[in-house]
Amino acid sequence: MSTEALELLQQLIRNECVNDGTPQSGHEYRSVATLVDYFGVEGEVFEPVPGRQSLIYRIEGSDPEAPSLGLSPHIDVVPVDASGWTQDPFGAEIVDGFVYGRGAVDMLNVTAAMSVAARPYITGELKPRGDLLFVALADEEAGGALGAHPYTEQRWDQARVDYMLTEVAYPPVSYASEQSIPVATGEKGAFWSLLRSTGTPGHGSAPYGSDNALRKMVEAIHGIFSEPMPVVITHEWREFVASLEIPDDVKEALIDPDQVDEAIDTFAVDDPLFARYAHAVTHLTISPNMLNAGMKSNVIASQASANVDIRALPGTDRAFVDSFLFKAMGSARDDVDIEPIQDFEATLSPMGNPLWDAIADSVEKIEGHRRLLPTIMNVATDARFWRKKGTIAYGVGLYDDRMDFSEMLALFHGHDERVSVESVARTTRLYTEIFDRFLSPES
Repeated sequence: MSTEALELLQQLIRNECVNDGTPQSGHEYRSVATLVDYFGVEGEVFEPVPGRQSLIYRIEGSDPEAPSLGLSPHIDVVPVDASGWTQDPFGAEIVDGFVYGRGAVDMLNVTAAMSVAARPYITGELKPRGDLLFVALADEEAGGALGAHPYTEQRWDQARVDYMLTEVAYPPVSYASEQSIPVATGEKGAFWSLLRSTGTPGHGSAPYGSDNALRKMVEAIHGIFSEPMPVVITHEWREFVASLEIPDDVKEALIDPDQVDEAIDTFAVDDPLFARYAHAVTHLTISPNMLNAGMKSNVIASQASANVDIRALPGTDRAFVDSFLFKAMGSARDDVDIEPIQDFEATLSPMGNPLWDAIADSVEKIEGHRRLLPTIMNVATDARFWRKKGTIAYGVGLYDDRMDFSEMLALFHGHDERVSVESVARTTRLYTEIFDRFLSPES
């Protein structure tokens, strides 16, 4: 079974379903064909735009009263700068026990593991007690506009489930006093925004007193970069910190809004990747990532715009985000307009339910303990579309000891993305055990 998952992962990587955010990218139909061939059973294809396919199987359970379970892996991956890789990003070569390739940890490793563990139910070899939904989704890497969003809005009768498993699968945390398995129980909200400013064109050789749109935008962006970000300490972060084997004063600082920034700065000296994660899950984050202005180098800019990635913790809405942006922009606030691109508040799932117990039982059988660590994600996933409709959703997997939490974070959308062969096998076994417990299959 582990060999099946490994080979399937390699093929999914080689399919090169790169999503650059445009409707004509993605090519998820390639991986849909791979999965249909693997299952040997035709599924339903959801295709809002030609080529942008999601593959759906809904298996009716034997007990209409039993809870339903959804699996929502995605099959698209982000673009890659091949010059920064030591291996072919779409070769899926195995080097020193690691499979290299774009999507290896985000999230084709889990897609392959879920597929192998779910195959007996899809083929009819096993009958689930409650309904089982398997939906391999397109367009997750561009916000789900051509995948999970229209699917859950247009086909909720089919998409509705009580519980769901999706991404992210995290390795154990390096600083934990006892090995614990992180379980993604929620994620920050996304409030992507476009900032716009206008001015008056003129000759660039005489800029004195000019009405330059770019100057206004640069002042606004400088204020945003300089303003300290608001802190939110969540229950999940408190539990996360409580599990760490670090001095008590550092623990206290990490959950104190007045001290957390200094504590993160201390971590950043030796582990900048962990510090980056700690900052992201304790703060509203605002990252201006694209700037566009003017029409020619000798023409004063009459228009300027900036794309800003904004991620917010629970309890933060668009009104708060906009008010903070205006505050941060200072005197430039009167010259810059904010245009929402995407608004999605943070989502969280509770613990202490049949799926949580099935995960804990399965971890105990494989790892010898049942310590699960609720973890909030700083990234967005398709789980948010189900959570907002009441579904309880988690992300979980099992890694071997060749990669820790911080290293895995660096591989997301990074160079030399890779996952160990053993981790693929362990995650496949985990899902097999979870399904066995949660779905209580009948022969």
